[in-house]
Amino acid sequence: MASTATVATTPEGIPVIILKEGSSRTYGKEAVRVNIAAVKAVEEALKSTYGPRGMDKMLVDSLGDITITNDGATILDKMDLQHPAAKLLVQIAKGQDEETADGTKTAVIFSGELVRRAEELLYKEIHPTIIISGYKKAEEVALQTIQEIAQPVSINDTDVLRKVAMTSLSSKAVAGAREYIADVVVKAVTQVAELRGNKWYVDLDNVQIVKKAGGSINDTQLVYGIIVDKEVVHPGMPKRVENAKIALIDASLEVEKPELDAEIRINDPTQMQKFLEEEENLIKEKVDKILATGANVIICQKGIDEVAQSYLAKKGVLAVRRAKKSDLEKLARATGGRVVSNIDEITPQDLGYASLVEERKVGEDKMVFVEGAKNPKSISILIRGGLERLVDETERAIKDALGTVADVVRDGRVVAGGGAVEIEVAKRLRKYAPQVGGKEQLAIEAYANALEGLVTILIENAGFDPIDLLMKLRSAHENETQKWYGIDLYAGQPVDMWQKGVVEPALVKMNAIKAATEAATLILRIDDIVSAGKKSGGESKGEKGGEKKSSEED
Repeated sequence: MASTATVATTPEGIPVIILKEGSSRTYGKEAVRVNIAAVKAVEEALKSTYGPRGMDKMLVDSLGDITITNDGATILDKMDLQHPAAKLLVQIAKGQDEETADGTKTAVIFSGELVRRAEELLYKEIHPTIIISGYKKAEEVALQTIQEIAQPVSINDTDVLRKVAMTSLSSKAVAGAREYIADVVVKAVTQVAELRGNKWYVDLDNVQIVKKAGGSINDTQLVYGIIVDKEVVHPGMPKRVENAKIALIDASLEVEKPELDAEIRINDPTQMQKFLEEEENLIKEKVDKILATGANVIICQKGIDEVAQSYLAKKGVLAVRRAKKSDLEKLARATGGRVVSNIDEITPQDLGYASLVEERKVGEDKMVFVEGAKNPKSISILIRGGLERLVDETERAIKDALGTVADVVRDGRVVAGGGAVEIEVAKRLRKYAPQVGGKEQLAIEAYANALEGLVTILIENAGFDPIDLLMKLRSAHENETQKWYGIDLYAGQPVDMWQKGVVEPALVKMNAIKAATEAATLILRIDDIVSAGKKSGGESKGEKGGEKKSSEED
């Protein structure tokens, strides 16, 4: 490693500066070793959280804010890792989280296991290119195996969908209430799912999540409509409206101020009164146009003038102002209404419908609940919990569960959990490896060992002997009818995980395998790390520009 300017010489002995002062370079086996050590360190940090009997992490940021979580993507994000190889794993976790909403720890820990096994092969003088080639062949077999053994499932198989949600929730802090929350999650996903052609489409942005500390987790509720985190604007307005016809307004019910400064000269006090009355009349005209459509609830994205509030209160209309744009869009999908920007163009067809609009007190705050639309395609989950940290963790758990159920609805395939898939794939890889032969065979066998490494971590986190249980699992999988055998992490015995109800989306497993293999092979390809020196604060703009140019030329 060089921490000063790197210098080469010509045949004539003339020195040539390659890297500027302050740059560092790590190359060859040392670069590979450093990267592998960084990846193993991240894996070690996450290992203890893996599985339903994994532990939680407490993360404290620079401001002293505390996060207590079991979520892999959240842990890696909050850890603020510095090493470039470690940052690659953070990106892998984020990609997995965005793609499938779950399986982040599986992807990161599996990439760590692959790198760990590759290190053993590197010590045996096997070239990284051969290891990468073997890993790619193993990945193809692994994905093909999962596709073969995955079971089809439809959106109407609510029992299987509940099991998928419960499996996702079993490793979270809310595991004690997982049956109740799984019901909420499955109802939410099936409600917003849309059939497009012959494929189901689920946009989880249509599931609004509102958090409010207080009560218990079992007070969490699904609302077939939208919760607007605002209160009714005027005390004289009704707090409850049944058979609501809702006007969604993206315009202000106020007198608009001119863009340019204007001056009005008034000579007579009566003219002042007429001016004020004219302002009121303009506002009343706007309100009357809305009321003429038959609306008895107005939800406005912008302001509502005091005159308009008073006028609406006299007419018995419930109104809410300063609603979020996203809430207005969700309300449109939930109630079948249309967001109107120009009040002059509003028609009765633009109104949304809900059987009930009501202001309720939740904790210390008042919220407006819009419920009972005929077929809402946008709904809400109100999360409750006695502790604010628990409410935050419940939100993360519900988002993961929503994502896994949505994956199953979209993809239509599931597999059993508890290590069953990993052991089955590892068994097939060991049969496939001799067919490839040569040094690549060793890489494929290392891939199989890495998959079993995931199961070993599950068993260790449950407090059982991994060697004994791994042998029992391998033995069970020799029987073709026992492909779904995994570990019951509470009894410490191999059981049929399908009958046990431990079910996971095939998409999550496949994506985790792809992401982990990509990360491991990317890290194994790196044999040179060049780090630029930090710029000192006293450099001139010209020097910075010159350095930038020279570094680009390098």
